[in-house]
Amino acid sequence: MIKWSIIFLLLTHFSFGQNPDYEKFDIDKSAKDSIMYTKLKAKMGKTKIGRQIYGFLFRDVYNSNVLKNEISKLEANPFAQYEGKTIGKIIIRQLDIFGPSVNDTTRRGNRFERFASKNFHTNTREKVIRKSFLLFKEWDKLSSQTLKDTERLLRANPIIHDVRILVNERKESPWIVDITVIIQDVWSINFDVGASSLKDFKIGIEDRNFQGNGHSFLNKVTWRKDDPYQDFGARSIYTIPYIGKTFITGQISAIHERDLTQFSVRAFRPFLTVDTKDAGAVELGYYKIREYKRLDLLGKELVYQTGYYYSDIWYGHAFKLKGARASQRLVVAGRRTSYEYGTRPEVRPDTNKIYWNRTTILGSVGYSTRYYKRDILIYGFGRTEDVPTGSLISFTFGREQTEFGARNYAGLQYANGTYLNNDKGYLYYLASAGTYLKKKEAQQGILSLQSFYFSPLMKLGNAQTRNFINLGFTYGINRDPVDYLNISGSDGIVGVNNSSLIGDKRLTLGFESVLFSKKSLVGFRIAYFTFANFGLVSLRSVPLFNSTLYQGYGIGLRIRNENLTFKTFQIRIGYYPNLPNTNSLFRFGFDSIQPLRLRDFDISAPTIIPLR
Repeated sequence: MIKWSIIFLLLTHFSFGQNPDYEKFDIDKSAKDSIMYTKLKAKMGKTKIGRQIYGFLFRDVYNSNVLKNEISKLEANPFAQYEGKTIGKIIIRQLDIFGPSVNDTTRRGNRFERFASKNFHTNTREKVIRKSFLLFKEWDKLSSQTLKDTERLLRANPIIHDVRILVNERKESPWIVDITVIIQDVWSINFDVGASSLKDFKIGIEDRNFQGNGHSFLNKVTWRKDDPYQDFGARSIYTIPYIGKTFITGQISAIHERDLTQFSVRAFRPFLTVDTKDAGAVELGYYKIREYKRLDLLGKELVYQTGYYYSDIWYGHAFKLKGARASQRLVVAGRRTSYEYGTRPEVRPDTNKIYWNRTTILGSVGYSTRYYKRDILIYGFGRTEDVPTGSLISFTFGREQTEFGARNYAGLQYANGTYLNNDKGYLYYLASAGTYLKKKEAQQGILSLQSFYFSPLMKLGNAQTRNFINLGFTYGINRDPVDYLNISGSDGIVGVNNSSLIGDKRLTLGFESVLFSKKSLVGFRIAYFTFANFGLVSLRSVPLFNSTLYQGYGIGLRIRNENLTFKTFQIRIGYYPNLPNTNSLFRFGFDSIQPLRLRDFDISAPTIIPLR
């Protein structure tokens, strides 16, 4: 009872109080600038060079009335009044990466910002934007949904910071409208450098907008002189986000690192929008992976390699049913995958099924409803974020031919995400069930429920805050000993990498409260966070609720510049009172993370539901 009392107390501790009075907050200038920054601004504002330095180093970036009102206005779909009119001229207006914003294009960057924008960055070529990024062209009939989808897809592109589309009606010809697309890139060069000594270092560089063509080119080398497995490692990945006007993405990967060797080529096209009728992918590759597994909690960790050739092809078509809403689609898809192992541990009819040679044919039928709502300060640090709302239900079925005979597969998924009534936050959940069937016996099955919630944005002093809750339950059915769950890291207990936290069933609960600061330093914005994580995991011989309740508590901060392609830097201190095989209760972490994105409700390739 004690451990569940702790969870209850933490649930009640995370406040979901009343929403702030934004109008009063915006009018009250003292709520925008702390006393410290106000005094600093006054002192530095006495000279021209002081004002320039202050403008470059410090910027009010959150909760501006312009941003809040702009997002609220866009939610009403400002393009609806022009529905059906003819698109005349399309104007592409590209902003400097530092200085202005899509919400304030009149802001002129100071000399430092202008110099960096002009001399150290090449904007995406206009012809690339016109040819590959826009869902509409001149003399099309204007579709308000198409324009909103174009904005969303551009914002989802890693080379774009933000975008706004403006429609201007011609006075002399009111049935024709001109469109202005305002785009602001991000800094495209990303470095990944780290070293503990001359014997252990990594150097990486990625250009996410290679020569302004929108292509991504990543190169990275690692050196670990005393590593018992491999000292030198390298990877090179080239990605073309959209090939011509097809919206097909192509990627070539060559990786030779300590735990992964990969040579692959891939081309894919997802259901980008509700109106996308066809999607699919083709992938061919060779993979060699070093595995680290335990057979039980007390046993020695096993280290072995697997190597296999992989092929994958799938195709799906979306149908709009008669009488259905504009955002609803029926999707039918088929897929073929193949694994041919050359290196693996011993396999038998009842052992190591995940390493069987196999060819799988799958089909799926699904129904999806997709909407998007604009918001801010969820995973981003001030940029506009498109939050998916809607639902999907999908049934997957098929047959797998293996070296030990054939077996069938069936799986079902249902997901729903929505903003709660009366501005109570956002709730998402996904329920999944799937299993192989052979002679009426379930093999490698799974039952899963994942849920995610974030609160409304709330005022706290001079800043704003959100609270986040994650709840997850996974139950494995007749899994092999090396095919198990873990509750380390993103799977449950943040800041932990412990190979002993394993089992075939898992229950996790996570809390996080994030405080978004109002100031930025050289464009880098800071968010402070606290977290509490709980996890139960057990092997098949132990009931889940009889296992140990593992815990983690901590604080930290995240730093990010939305104008750069750099990952979010994170500093974290955690307290872990009862982790196994460790002598320290406290752990310090400094790492970089990619900004997360909320899961969409598009139906993709038919998939075997993974155990994770």
